[in-house]
Amino acid sequence: MREYLLTLCITAAVTYLLTGPVRKFAIVAGAMPEIRARDVHREPTPRLGGIAMFFGLCAGLLVADHLTNLNEVFVKSNEPRALLSGAALIWLIGVLDDKFEIDALIKLGGQMIAAGVMVMQGLTILWLPIPGIGNVALTQWQGTLLTVALVVITINAVNFVDGLDGLAAGMVCIAAAAFFLYSYRIWYSYGIEAAAPATLFAAILMGMCLGFLPHNMHPARIFMGDSGSMLIGLVLAAGAISITGQVDPDALALFTGSEKAAVHQTVPVYIPLILPLTIIAVPAADLILAIVRRTWRGQSPFAADRGHLHHRLLEIGHSHSRAVLIMYFWSALIAFGALAYSVNSASMWIVLGVVFLSAVGLVLLLLPRFTPRVPVWAQRFVPPRYRRRGGAPAETVTEDSAAAPDTDEAGERTPVPAGVAGVNGATAIGPRSRFLNRP
Repeated sequence: MREYLLTLCITAAVTYLLTGPVRKFAIVAGAMPEIRARDVHREPTPRLGGIAMFFGLCAGLLVADHLTNLNEVFVKSNEPRALLSGAALIWLIGVLDDKFEIDALIKLGGQMIAAGVMVMQGLTILWLPIPGIGNVALTQWQGTLLTVALVVITINAVNFVDGLDGLAAGMVCIAAAAFFLYSYRIWYSYGIEAAAPATLFAAILMGMCLGFLPHNMHPARIFMGDSGSMLIGLVLAAGAISITGQVDPDALALFTGSEKAAVHQTVPVYIPLILPLTIIAVPAADLILAIVRRTWRGQSPFAADRGHLHHRLLEIGHSHSRAVLIMYFWSALIAFGALAYSVNSASMWIVLGVVFLSAVGLVLLLLPRFTPRVPVWAQRFVPPRYRRRGGAPAETVTEDSAAAPDTDEAGERTPVPAGVAGVNGATAIGPRSRFLNRP
């Protein structure tokens, strides 16, 4: 565990330290596109944050290669080299897109080529654990097609959700944390060495995200761009492919009594990792909804719009930061809920806990619909937005909520000009005014 933590910290430190210089380079290189209609931020913000993340990945792999225990991953497996070659290719495509806005079909072709490069070097799905059947071996073509599909789906799911400050990096970090705990358990609890590469990939991915997040939290100073979102999506997919297609349920059968029992024990995480529906359930759902929505309108599935889940959270009244935290909450609930269920699927407490937290999540989603009325004696103990003014409840017009329909990644909002009349004829004192009188 100490070597994994060291690798994580080195990756995070390199990513964090390089992000500042990369930001200056992006400004000089002109990687600051104009504000688009679908964007939330109001000022041009540099991209190319994926450059720092890629060098963080390289640093993590380099450090792990020189550690006593983790060096065995490089000696006994070719998967780290396969990951690095695929990551380098997808990162290069992302850098070109951040600078020159290349066509969506070209990016899709590059994603498939990157996945194919990893397959050629051995990072592929060899078999699938099927409930009630057991271990099903795949042909070379079946494994290749399934691997490429998983990589492309995961990359685009992460890319689609990258719409608010810190959203994609935070959600992928949560997914990587859950994935790390699962693969670490398979590796050290069962002694299955085939899970070691996936554990290393998850630790490095957490470091990449944690190192970039301080620069990307609202208000963001730099965006990861496609060079970053496609990169972390590929790393997440590589870990899923490694543990799903390489860890043989026959080995787990030694601990569970039979192959079918082993498959049943691990299916809560195995199958979602293949599709993937739990580790990145929220981005995957956003991806599917976006494709259906755009196709229904007669648009290209790759045409950008403002109908993503995070856009809808802003439209119903959530602030930028609260929308991001809500997405974090649901990602953590699904990922760690599946992880807990895979450890002990017979416990009803886990199911009840997930149901309870889901109810809490629904309340958080509907929070802007409620306007609580606080008694006069309790007003000093609550935030200003819940206090009354002049006998009428005050309506919060924070910078986040006031400009939610016009607000993207950097979250800069259109300020309220000084002297503009409020709802009840009141005049805002300035662009930072936080209250308007409600009639």
